[in-house]
Amino acid sequence: MKIKRRQEPVGIVDIGSNSIRLCVYDGAARVPVPLFNEKAVCALGQGVGETGRLNPEGVVRAVAAVGRFVALSRAMEVERLDILATAAVRDAVDGPDFVGQLESLYDVEVKVLSGGQEAKAAAMGVLCGTPDADGMVADLGGGSLELVTVQKGDFGEHVTMPLGVLRMVEAAGDDRGKADSFIDKNLKTVKFLDQGRGRALYAVGGAWRAIARICISQTHHPLTVLDNFAIDPKEALRILDLIAVQSKKSMEKVPGVSKKRVPNLPMAALLLDRVIRAVQPSNLVFSIYGMREGQFYKRLPERLRLQDPLLSVCRQMALMNARFPEHGDELMAWMAPLFPDETTHDARLRHAACLVSDIFWNEHPDYRAEQAFHRLLKLPFMGVPHRDRAAIAYTVYQRYQGDDETPHAQMAIGLLDEYSLKRCRIIGVALRLAHTLSGGAPNLLKQTRLLFDNGDIIIEVPGANPAFGMENDRTFDKLAKGFDCGNLEFRKV
Repeated sequence: MKIKRRQEPVGIVDIGSNSIRLCVYDGAARVPVPLFNEKAVCALGQGVGETGRLNPEGVVRAVAAVGRFVALSRAMEVERLDILATAAVRDAVDGPDFVGQLESLYDVEVKVLSGGQEAKAAAMGVLCGTPDADGMVADLGGGSLELVTVQKGDFGEHVTMPLGVLRMVEAAGDDRGKADSFIDKNLKTVKFLDQGRGRALYAVGGAWRAIARICISQTHHPLTVLDNFAIDPKEALRILDLIAVQSKKSMEKVPGVSKKRVPNLPMAALLLDRVIRAVQPSNLVFSIYGMREGQFYKRLPERLRLQDPLLSVCRQMALMNARFPEHGDELMAWMAPLFPDETTHDARLRHAACLVSDIFWNEHPDYRAEQAFHRLLKLPFMGVPHRDRAAIAYTVYQRYQGDDETPHAQMAIGLLDEYSLKRCRIIGVALRLAHTLSGGAPNLLKQTRLLFDNGDIIIEVPGANPAFGMENDRTFDKLAKGFDCGNLEFRKV
């Protein structure tokens, strides 16, 4: 019997200079969480800068890889398969022959992106996760480097340059002076670099993700999630200089850094160094989302594109895992009187915590707080800064009465300021109060009101409803202490 799935997936094959990757995504979701993700290293662009032609051995590997990916996509009943080729195929004189071979063999359409299209797709990938991104996106691939400005949910000026890490290594080898000169020559032609000054620089690309891991290791940052890891540009420049003189063995010891990446890291570091110096950003943000996610975002229906990516993921998690998914929005509205002056940003994080506050109900009680904390801290929340990840995880940790003295709690505490910590604790206690009061069931909280009165917290409950006959429960005395208020009083109305 054939089981009908809830939605049809979409697939994207990215034919790059060094690797070819297939990503298959849930086609009805706001955030591109891969259902399947596989990479084949083909070195298709090796030697293109010198010979002008694709690597013959790479072509053989690439044809086989694309064949496998097309077959897998059809077996998965992918609704739409976009096959995109970038710098290597775009620049090689035999690129059209390669494309024709793929299209003839596998009955597919291959789109070769122009430099401008590649730059826009990378910017769209960043905007997919961070709709309010403001600054400049720099996307480093094997064959090219794209720069594009982003502001107010859209991209602006853009440029592509032949500064891909593989192409630079082949052209300059270990001659740093030669590489330096070529990079500066290209960057001087970019007329809009000043538009990135004092704003964020979003670094995209596999080589720069490897550098992010080194930065995390060097700064002893408590969270190893790469997406939206941010670092001060001056600190980044110090570490980039360090990478240039580090031995390969030293870099291979950094957790998560692929040995295959290590030989090209000095050149990738030099490129990032020069881009930072040219743009002069306020902060450097590493993004794991780029061209593929941009293509996904571009294809989304307008109703999905308008959704908040964080709240969309949290809502989907609640739908799949919470006992009563609709309870999250009730919690948000119910505790609002506690936060009359909160910012839009703070309200968004509170809403996220409310939505996921009950998705760990089936974990063992002895480990529930810890499991909730670790999963929320490392979930694929697209475009969420590390401090915001920590705030959501710590809030739910407090909801489950987690111990602040544990190492994982200290991890979150180290990322948050005193204002944020106090706020997380209050929301956590409010969540615990609401779940205790309602049993986690929907529609009961709507019958109550939460009020502040001269430092006391008052809960008005319908006197005729026996579900609220628990005003003498000691649980509420403990919760009142958690709110750091005078008393927690029940009023039957």
